[in-house]
Amino acid sequence: MSDHNSCKKVYITTPIYYVNDIAHIGHAYTTIIADMLARYSRLVGYDTFFLTGTDEHGQKISTSAAQRGKTPKEYADEISGKFKTLWDDFDISYDKFIRTTDEEHKTGVQKAFQKMFDKGDIYKGNYEGNYCVGCETFFTDAQLIDEEGCPDCGRPTTVVKEESYFFRLSNYEDKLLELYKNNPEFILPRAKAKEIVNFVAGGLNDLSISRTSFDWGVKLPSSMDDDKHVMYVWLDALMNYITALGYGTDEANMDFWPAKVHLVGKDILRFHAIFWPAFLMSLELPLPDHIAAHGWWTRDGEKMSKSKGNVVNPKEVADAYGLDAFRYFMLREVPFGQDGDFSQRALIDRINSDLGNDLGNLLNRISGMSGKYSDFKIVSKDVIKYHQKELDEVHAILQNVEQLIFNMQIHKYLEELWKVLTIANKAIGDYEPWNMMKDGREEQAMALVALVTNIMAKVSVLLESVMPHKISQIAKSLGITIDNETYINIIVNKGLIGDTVITKIDALFPRIEEPLLVTADVQKVEEKVQKPRQEAEKQVEITEEDNLITIDKFFETSLKIGTIVEAVEVPKSKKLLKLQVDLGEGKNKQILAGIKEFYSADELVGTQACVVANLKPAKLMGMMSEGMLLAAKDENGLHLIRPEKPKIIGTKIS
Repeated sequence: MSDHNSCKKVYITTPIYYVNDIAHIGHAYTTIIADMLARYSRLVGYDTFFLTGTDEHGQKISTSAAQRGKTPKEYADEISGKFKTLWDDFDISYDKFIRTTDEEHKTGVQKAFQKMFDKGDIYKGNYEGNYCVGCETFFTDAQLIDEEGCPDCGRPTTVVKEESYFFRLSNYEDKLLELYKNNPEFILPRAKAKEIVNFVAGGLNDLSISRTSFDWGVKLPSSMDDDKHVMYVWLDALMNYITALGYGTDEANMDFWPAKVHLVGKDILRFHAIFWPAFLMSLELPLPDHIAAHGWWTRDGEKMSKSKGNVVNPKEVADAYGLDAFRYFMLREVPFGQDGDFSQRALIDRINSDLGNDLGNLLNRISGMSGKYSDFKIVSKDVIKYHQKELDEVHAILQNVEQLIFNMQIHKYLEELWKVLTIANKAIGDYEPWNMMKDGREEQAMALVALVTNIMAKVSVLLESVMPHKISQIAKSLGITIDNETYINIIVNKGLIGDTVITKIDALFPRIEEPLLVTADVQKVEEKVQKPRQEAEKQVEITEEDNLITIDKFFETSLKIGTIVEAVEVPKSKKLLKLQVDLGEGKNKQILAGIKEFYSADELVGTQACVVANLKPAKLMGMMSEGMLLAAKDENGLHLIRPEKPKIIGTKIS
């Protein structure tokens, strides 16, 4: 665990969202991550400031407003209000919601512009270039697609020639490269840094930072005496991270600077990793610790678009499945930085398996055992006497989880917490407290129930930032309070909870059998999936006598390359090995394979195999098996089917 000094300040930001449309799942994803980081920071005792808001200037907003017969401010008020309402509905714990139309923001941006100008980093000139209104960005001829299209969005660009103020970005090329070299975690995930380094190393042109072709933006400082210019939207927008803290006005919260982490989508990484640090260097301000860029979300394997009718409305999903389940799914399903795919089936699987079976069922078992054995009373005095081994295993995992949070490995953080839940569930199966009670070993049975209760308490404390509402119900059931004092006591100091009484509560995550969200786009997707299946089934019936199947039937089987990351022998079994196989899905698959006679557990770890990835889970010897390894067996023995050369985890076999 790190130093939990309550004086440490942590500043976390989302990007400010552009008000050209309502919030979608990508906006929700960024904001939920930031909220989780902020809640966690407060829990561990950091003085935390969490910022979100809206970006409201630029030609695109001006045009969108005109198309709707509104002024830019009226249109911005409407869309910004929808973002704020959604975050309030989602109980996002922001400390400030900034708008770039706020007067304090405009004043701060003008002060920054003036300082950079006085320093000689801003000069006046003329600019001619290919301008994309949608991206608010200029591009060189070499960057265009087919001599006209924007390289980022594909829309046609317009040749714009106008007087402009420029920021001397070229002066900061070497300093930026030095920044990336000396701070390898400045850009997260680290793999994203390479494209930024290559871009900067290719040479930076000075940046046009004002416009005269429209007037919906922040005016230049009055001392410039140049009313026809407004600031380039990216200069205006990026400054929000310091104007929100009072830069250029009262500076009341500037002691929160520099930011711990700026969360952004990968499409705006370049602006944040190149322009923003250069602006800060010019202003002689410290640089943020991390610029963390996440991936994009697709829907059932397809890119989301209005025309396809498959855009995910985060409010509808949260209303249907529960806000906390939605939060958990978004944080657990995809490694940070990678693109993710949203499907109701994947969400349902997470709810039924992780939340229902593992977390909710463990609470039910605690309630059931304590009610049956001790009138719901839990006393922790004998836990260390009988279960030091399990406690050591738990604390060994928990002491390493915090570093995963701010390295943006949140999916891994959750995987580790689920390993702790597994220790609790396994202990119940191993020690069988019901038999202890029959044999008169009541003290040992009570200690086992107390162990499991303490494990649930520790995991709950560390899950509170992920699922605040459901975890508050668990805490109530356990009779504990989740706050910094409890965190210090049972996580940092590895202590146990005091004597408590369990309160029975309703099932937290009832099992879901069918999709709950039925909209036109969902029906289309379901039809698209069902129709080929029905056709395939018909064709199979015709050819069944010949033992032939159609190509459609074959492709219902998902075969993937996986890496075996863990292998252990199954006690009391001559044939079975229990494997944890990484298929690049965020969560390892547990597979019980009858290959113990041919392979030792040790020799399999780190090797690759071909896996049936969509096999219906089944129980073998009381343990769940979620897949199958492909193998061939003849008189020479059994051999696993493997790729000829190492392949990327999750590669599909076709």
